[in-house]
Amino acid sequence: MSDHVDRLRAQWARELPDLDTTPMAVFGRMLRLVNLMGPGIEATFASYGLDRGEFDVLATLRRSGPPYRLTPTEMYRSLMIASGSLTHRLARLEKAGLIRRAPSESDGRSLSAELTEAGIACVEAAFREDMGKENAALSGIDPAELADLAARLKALTLAVEANLKKGQPE
Repeated sequence: MSDHVDRLRAQWARELPDLDTTPMAVFGRMLRLVNLMGPGIEATFASYGLDRGEFDVLATLRRSGPPYRLTPTEMYRSLMIASGSLTHRLARLEKAGLIRRAPSESDGRSLSAELTEAGIACVEAAFREDMGKENAALSGIDPAELADLAARLKALTLAVEANLKKGQPE
């Protein structure tokens, strides 16, 4: 059975027969999956009054464990975003009552962000709903095949990261 990516590769094979499109078989399908799942994920977060970036901030705080508090530096290193983007997200989350900011225990010059009870409830509910929908999208696939796929994707991710660090073409 062919899929969207097979059709694209066949068109390129006809037009540029000398070009190896193997990367499309991998990255093209990964992008297709992100595009298929993204709108549903965004809608789930929106139903909790969050965008993906705000959810990521709340999830980072929740995963940190009690007391669910991090400095901005710890957060933006974990999130891999610019500090200005984080500042905006923190202000919005604080206004919504999902986090509170207080002087950092480790650095009195900065304000740590800490989940409120409402923030904990919000991020847990949003994450549970998201995982439920994502599990439903994977239903019908053999669990052993999913585990194998996850392991292969991990190996692929590690290899691509290592190759990019070596300065190979992106």
